[in-house]
Amino acid sequence: MTQISSINPFTGEILKKFTSPSEQEIETALANGDAAFDTWKKTSFEFRSGLMKKAGQRLRDQKEKYARLISLEMGKVIKESRSEIEKCAWVCDYYADQAESFLADLRIDLPDGAKAKVKHQPLGMVLAVMPWNFPFWQVFRFAAPTLMAGNVGILKHASNVPQCALAIEEVFTSAGFPKGVFQSLLIDSKATTKLISDSRIKAVTLTGSEKAGASVASEAGKNIKKSLLELGGSDPFIVLNDADVNLAATTAVKSRMINFGQSCIAAKRFIIEAGVYDQFLESFTKELAKLKKGDPMDEEADFACMARGDLAMELYEQVKKSVDLGAKLLLGGKKPAKDSPFFEPTILTEIPKNAPAYSEEMFGPVALIFKVENEQEAVLLANDSEFGLGGSLWTRNLEKGEKLAEQIETGAVFINSMTASNPHLPFGGVKKSGYGRELSRNGILEFVNSKTVFLG
Repeated sequence: MTQISSINPFTGEILKKFTSPSEQEIETALANGDAAFDTWKKTSFEFRSGLMKKAGQRLRDQKEKYARLISLEMGKVIKESRSEIEKCAWVCDYYADQAESFLADLRIDLPDGAKAKVKHQPLGMVLAVMPWNFPFWQVFRFAAPTLMAGNVGILKHASNVPQCALAIEEVFTSAGFPKGVFQSLLIDSKATTKLISDSRIKAVTLTGSEKAGASVASEAGKNIKKSLLELGGSDPFIVLNDADVNLAATTAVKSRMINFGQSCIAAKRFIIEAGVYDQFLESFTKELAKLKKGDPMDEEADFACMARGDLAMELYEQVKKSVDLGAKLLLGGKKPAKDSPFFEPTILTEIPKNAPAYSEEMFGPVALIFKVENEQEAVLLANDSEFGLGGSLWTRNLEKGEKLAEQIETGAVFINSMTASNPHLPFGGVKKSGYGRELSRNGILEFVNSKTVFLG
C-alpha cells in the first residue's frame, strides 16, 4: 500500500492524504462488482434511468462543492469547473432518456423471408482509466452510457485527483445505485495492469497519453478484451481567406486556452491562409492579452496554473527546443520556476519541421501559428501529424468547407466553430489519437454484445 496525496497545485498545499487499497480490498471491490452485475443487468431501463436522473440532479444540487474540488485538485478556474459539472449532469440526463431506444432490438428481414434480430446485451465489469484534466467529465461520459447499458464500472483515476475520484463514486451511491455498480479504486499502474488481466474485468477504456494507451491496449489485447482509447491530439484550426477572421481569432483564443490549454481537443495548430495571416495574428494576440490570470477560485480569472509543476517544465522544454531549432517566439515562453505550475500563454510562429512544436502535442497554453499559401496546403499541413482527434475549419463557403472537411484526417471537423464534445455527437479519434467512439449512440454500443438471434 502507498500514500496518495491530494495537492492544490496553485498553492502547493497538501489537502488530504489517502492510502491505496490492499490486495484484499481490491479483491473485495471486484467481487462486489461481479455480484452487482448479476443483478444490475436484469434491471429495467426505467429503473436505471430513474437512478441516472438522480445522479444528474445530485450533480446540480452539489455543483459548487464538486466544482471547488476540481479547482482545488487540478487548478482549473472555478467558472470552468462549474461548467464541467453542468456538462456531466447533461450527459446523465441524455443517456437516461436515450439508452432504451439506442439499445432496442434491431429487426432484420432476410431476402428468403426468414427473420432475425440483433440484441444488445451488457458485457459485465468495465474498467475506466481516466485523466486529471477534466476529472469529472471524462468519467461521466464513460459512466453514463456504460451503466445505462447494464454494465458496472470500476474507475482508476489519475493519482493527482483522488478526491474527485471518490466524489464521483459518492454521486452514484447517493443517487441510489446499488453497491458495486460504480466503484473508485485509488490504485497505481501496476495494480491497474493486474486488474485488466482479471477475468471479471470484461473491457477497458482509457483517456490519456499515448504511452498509457499503448500499455493498457497491450494488456487488454494480451487478455483478448475489448479496449477503447482516447489519446492525445494536435488539432488543426484552419482559417481561410474568406473566413470571418475576427470571429475566428476570438474563438481560436477560447479553443486554445480552455482548461489552460490542457485539453486533448483544444486547438493547437493554427493554420492560416496567407491573405488573412497578419490580420488573424494581430487579432489573436490582442485577444490573448485580454485574458486575466488569477487564483482558481477567483470568479474573474480566465486562467490560473497548470495541474503540476513537472507538466509546466515539460512544456517549457518543448518550447525552448523549438526556438533553438528556429521557431520564432512571439509571446511568453519564459522558463517556470523550479516545481512551479505557472506558465505564461505563449505564441510560436515560423515553426520548422524538425521542431517539437511541429509534431508533438503541446499540452498547455502554447499556440502554434502557421502560414500557408492556399487551402490545399492547409489540408496537407493539417494531415501532417500523427494525431487525428478533432479540427476546426473557418470559411464563409460552407460547400467548400464540407469538401475540405472530408479531406482532413480526424475524428471530427467543426466548421465555423470550435471543436467540442457533446453527448449528441460521436467522439473519438484516428491515428495515434486512439480508436473507438464515446458519446451519442456509438458510445453506448462500444461495451455491449451485439448478439444475432436467427428466428428459424
